[in-house]
Amino acid sequence: MQQARLCLLSAVLLTPLASAQTLVVGVEALSFAPHYSLDAQGRYQGFARELLDAFAADSGLSLSYKALPVDQLLPALQRGEIDFKYPDSPLWAQTQKAGMTLHYSQAVVDYVDGVLVAPDRQGQASENIRHLALVQGWTPRGYEERIASGAVQPRYNEDLRQMIRQALRKESDGAYFNVVVATYYLDNIRARPGALVFDPTLPHTRGTFHLSSSAYPEVLARFDRFLGERAQQVAALKVRHGVEANLDSEYIGVERWKVDFLERQKAKTGARAPVSISD
Repeated sequence: MQQARLCLLSAVLLTPLASAQTLVVGVEALSFAPHYSLDAQGRYQGFARELLDAFAADSGLSLSYKALPVDQLLPALQRGEIDFKYPDSPLWAQTQKAGMTLHYSQAVVDYVDGVLVAPDRQGQASENIRHLALVQGWTPRGYEERIASGAVQPRYNEDLRQMIRQALRKESDGAYFNVVVATYYLDNIRARPGALVFDPTLPHTRGTFHLSSSAYPEVLARFDRFLGERAQQVAALKVRHGVEANLDSEYIGVERWKVDFLERQKAKTGARAPVSISD
């Protein structure tokens, strides 16, 4: 019995969680605010960074962040160059993940991907979307068949900035992206609030971001407990960063003060308020 206890103690002491090693989280090297982005020095920041740092502090773990191009993250995880991938989803890259043993955390944050259009085109028939602005590498869920048939022509861009510019110039009929991220960019970076608005009548998709790992399911279990035990803290972080801003309303992605303004306008006119406003 004593020998068995000694063996068990040795196993515990040798587990990665009990060691002083730093676990590496592979993250996307792109601007995806308010979820995450890199600052001028290449440091990872935003909601995801604050959440994962809070988890590390709560659990006594040491985390570092390795930013890579999106298409390099999964191969890096396969080779063991990173210990975790964020964001991830069991629904993503299923072909590339074939043969891998991957574990996922509970849902971290909800998201909606869809089409943003000029305000005067909101509510149009989906057949009117003939040219769709996209960021290279994005899959426009709900439009695959129409693209395959030639009914919709994708117009790819290197990044969000170029995609929004293309849509604002009306070189496409709409832009497909994460709605909260695109709206944040228009409001806070491009300074064109309301210039493009989400059209919920067009095909769109809802999903969730997860933390994934092939080697550390026990850390993911700790992370799940953290999400449950620190639910209020996590909810406050979401509100402060606006990562789930109005996901279940017609004003998806719009900041709270703008929603209040639009509701007041609607009450005055007795009709549906336009979503386009300016600072």
